[in-house]
Amino acid sequence: MAPKSKLPAPSTDFLPSSLTDPALPLPTMIVFDLDYTLWPFWVDTHVTPPLKPIDAFTVVDRVGESFALYREVPSILHALSRAGIQLAVASRTSAPELAREMLKLLHVPAPPPLPSAIPPPAERGRGGRGGRSAGGGGIVDLDDEIHWEKPRRALELFDAPLEIYPRSKIAHFEALAKKTGVKFEDMLFFDDENRNREVESLGVTMKLVRDGVTWDEIEKGVEAWWRRRGHVTKNLPE
Repeated sequence: MAPKSKLPAPSTDFLPSSLTDPALPLPTMIVFDLDYTLWPFWVDTHVTPPLKPIDAFTVVDRVGESFALYREVPSILHALSRAGIQLAVASRTSAPELAREMLKLLHVPAPPPLPSAIPPPAERGRGGRGGRSAGGGGIVDLDDEIHWEKPRRALELFDAPLEIYPRSKIAHFEALAKKTGVKFEDMLFFDDENRNREVESLGVTMKLVRDGVTWDEIEKGVEAWWRRRGHVTKNLPE
């Protein structure tokens, strides 16, 4: 059996600079709704199973409709996961198994390696790193020198529970807190329905999104979380 590959160490290198101030903490857990938050459809209404992937990033249903994540969601999930933030789901969809299957089939591509991961030309092909050289000229395939991350199933990026069932979001967050031990005030929630602000009564910070999660929404959500915890920030627009 091949050895299990290790995930990269936590890093904020893929986050916007506005979120990397060492004096300001990040949420311990970020929780996402699914419909019209991570993807532009209602999974229990618009999707007719069975599902079939047509590539790593798109699936089609029985009637030929195609489905994918919102455009910026893959980079968001990847960056937050790499930063060591726990990711969870809180959805009230009435098709939980179909939602889970969608998360299994849709993949998240990794961004290119950071420049610091690429060895300088003078060091390529010097041996000891498994490079392939030809004719003694030091020519090497960079794939041998760099750890290229493969696309991962979206489901794999959620290392906290997936609370997917048709109940009040209060129940979802109570379950998350019980299962993980994360305090409500250390959670940030993104959802497209204003009624779900009820979770703020628990101490959770919620950011309402109108057309899917974007990096702009992530920054504003973290800013709101900072403000609620009394941190002085640069005051991003709400």
